[in-house]
Amino acid sequence: MNYIDQKGGYIMLADESVRSPEDVVQAQLDAYNAHDTDRFVACYAEDVRVAGWPSNETRMEGRYALAAFYRLHRFNRPELKADLQNRIVFGNTVIDHEIITGLEHHTVTAVAIYRVDNNLISSVHFVERPPVPDR
Repeated sequence: MNYIDQKGGYIMLADESVRSPEDVVQAQLDAYNAHDTDRFVACYAEDVRVAGWPSNETRMEGRYALAAFYRLHRFNRPELKADLQNRIVFGNTVIDHEIITGLEHHTVTAVAIYRVDNNLISSVHFVERPPVPDR
């Protein structure tokens, strides 16, 4: 994918074709595993909302908050990796079951529920089990 940074904002270039919700979510997973902040956040809407489930408590809002969090707290970890265990696609909703490794002293089993609108992830809800200590 091609992206440019214009006045601090990430936008897709006009030659991007319409992609399926699954393609959009896969692109952000690939960027996550490559620790590529620019490519990662370019998959998200400007006003993306990240929340917990089932509480619906907002964890962060906006592409800039997302970029800052992942740049400072995730992509600075060289061993960080999300392994997709299962994926369900239902219209514009994509549900991923992932195992996240490379965090400090624990592995996270997560379920991410992505809503994709206009070729971008507009919201994501995370359901996490308690961390499992690495052995």
